[in-house]
Amino acid sequence: MKRSLVLMSLGAVLCLASCAKKEEEKEEAVEYQVSSPLLKDTTITKEYVGQVRAIRHIEMRAQQRGYIQNIYVDEGQYVNQGQAMFQIMPKLYEAELQKAQAEANYADIERQNTQKLADSKIVAPTELAMANAKFNKAKADVSLAEVHLGFTKIKAPFSGMMDRFQVRLGSLVDEGDLLTTLSDNSQMWVYFNVPEAEYLNLKEKTSEANLSNVGLKMANNKLFPYPGKVQTIEADFDNTTGNIQFRATFPNPKGLLRHGETGNIEMKVPIRNALLIPQKATFEVLEKKYVYVIDKDNKVRSREIKIAAEMPHIFVVSSGLNKDDKILLEGLRQVKENEPIKYKFEKPQSVISNLGLYAE
Repeated sequence: MKRSLVLMSLGAVLCLASCAKKEEEKEEAVEYQVSSPLLKDTTITKEYVGQVRAIRHIEMRAQQRGYIQNIYVDEGQYVNQGQAMFQIMPKLYEAELQKAQAEANYADIERQNTQKLADSKIVAPTELAMANAKFNKAKADVSLAEVHLGFTKIKAPFSGMMDRFQVRLGSLVDEGDLLTTLSDNSQMWVYFNVPEAEYLNLKEKTSEANLSNVGLKMANNKLFPYPGKVQTIEADFDNTTGNIQFRATFPNPKGLLRHGETGNIEMKVPIRNALLIPQKATFEVLEKKYVYVIDKDNKVRSREIKIAAEMPHIFVVSSGLNKDDKILLEGLRQVKENEPIKYKFEKPQSVISNLGLYAE
């Protein structure tokens, strides 16, 4: 009986040992996918927050004091250059014009009489000169009255979109009061700030043609269908932020963009000899990026890397790796630091191409 129990116990131990050995062999048989960074010229897209402004955006203000007698347009309406927009009650200025015209007629009659007397040598030439001066002053008063009367009708200085009214029919306005704003949206200016270091890199590595062509991602994350051009860079850096402002011009034939919108400017920047790795090969610890590098003893070791740019499924590495390093692509949570592994090396070109990278 005792002998039987001993044999059974021995068999159980051997079985457990055999199972453990098989499990160990199974773990050792796991083969991980490993590759190297791909050294390649490529193009990345830089994004900058932009403010959309109309090429012309002005305030329409009253040039005379009076009551708003007529409003010929509506809020949000498109108006043509020269189109009447507001009418300030003109009666007072019409009366001033009539008075000035009457005084001019009276001065003209005096001038003509004085001219006849001067021709007959009845009055001195100085009196004729004074009559002429009085007549010229009266004509100037007429012109001034006409200008004041013209100021009572506010017309659009250019074609554009009306904003909301700041006054209503019958409102009393003083000279200089805001009536509305007018925007010429045929073209739009988009202002965006570029940090000093990126500005220097752009000027050094990017041709003027590539630098000028930009896209605009709108607030709905859709790309504006018409490309823009960077036509202006400010002369000075902002010392408080370390940025310099760019201005891109976009055509706006369908009027989709409006003054005051926001969006992101997308600028394509070429990078030479970029080190490219899949994003899935990285992990993060305390907001720092790491990869597992396979050393000469086939052991995995974590290494911190710096990211220069990000693309879909791809990181561009600025430091921490070289093109000959072997990095673990998959199973990052299954390995431990300094643990030896078996792996299968895949060519970096094949790995990157399967991620759908666009490079040139």
